[in-house]
Amino acid sequence: MTKTENKKRKLITRIVLIVVLALGTAWGVKKYLDAQKFETTDDAQVETDISPVSARISGYISEIRFSDNQKVNKGDTLVLFDNKELKIKIAQSEAALQNAMAAMDVAKANSAASAEGTNAFHSRIDELKIRLDDAEKELSRYKNLLVSNAGTQQQYDKAKSNRDALQKEIEIANDQLNEAQKKYSAVNEQVKVAESVVKQKKSDLEFAQLQYSYSVVLAPCSGTISKKGVQVGQYVQVSQSLCAIVAGDIWIVANFKETQLAKMKEKQEVEIEVDAFEGSVIKGNIESFSSATGSKFSLIPPDNASGNYVKVVQRVPVKIELEKSSELYKKIKPGMSVFVKVILSS
Repeated sequence: MTKTENKKRKLITRIVLIVVLALGTAWGVKKYLDAQKFETTDDAQVETDISPVSARISGYISEIRFSDNQKVNKGDTLVLFDNKELKIKIAQSEAALQNAMAAMDVAKANSAASAEGTNAFHSRIDELKIRLDDAEKELSRYKNLLVSNAGTQQQYDKAKSNRDALQKEIEIANDQLNEAQKKYSAVNEQVKVAESVVKQKKSDLEFAQLQYSYSVVLAPCSGTISKKGVQVGQYVQVSQSLCAIVAGDIWIVANFKETQLAKMKEKQEVEIEVDAFEGSVIKGNIESFSSATGSKFSLIPPDNASGNYVKVVQRVPVKIELEKSSELYKKIKPGMSVFVKVILSS
């Protein structure tokens, strides 16, 4: 290699190094300036509400009225269970309730009859007490007549026998009243038991009707059916998943580093690039910030008091509301990855 060629080679190397250095400097300056105007993250994805639809009774599926990816409205019928057994249980509960109500009516009738008997004994005793009072007065009068020799012993003895007989009748009536009151108390207890049985049978009927209502599964919200998990004729258990409904509204949850939050605030404008639609941008606004970092919601949150502390930059979930009028909004699906750029206020 000649001396001239060597000089030319060194010159080219220097020029390349200068260009690389200039490009690196320009890139660094651009990144610095962008850092003053924007905060970005690619740790973000599209979120939505997903409502699980589960069985509330056990039984066989008789009809399915939806298919995967079908749009439904709140209240639409999705699944029908075989409800023959449930209808029989309702009929049985209705019959049991009628029997319980009839038994309660009989108990109340017995209670009313017992109350009338008790009242009759009270009236009888009141009448005997009046007659006894008259007999006491008559006995006292004949006693005075006997002392003054104006009456006979026979009259006095008759008055005394009449008084004693009335006292005995009152004792018997009181015993009968006590028995009637005991019977009345027992009958009233039977009425309470009958009323409690009626309440129980009403609850049984309401439960049977409630179970019957669960044989028709309705859409809990409007959205799109996904994750169909049942077939006609399949036996399902309580809480078994039938399908899921993906709601129509979507938003972004972006996990920013805690060191990026200083200049971020609600209502700031956001630009979102969706990985699935390269080159397309949808705008939005910061709606809210999570009340805790993502690690605090993990199954086993970190415990820095254990002594093995290693400082790690935490991330805070930020909810971003999207511009619904955008055409891209209709194409975005929950779970898609996005790149988020927050435009900081000046």
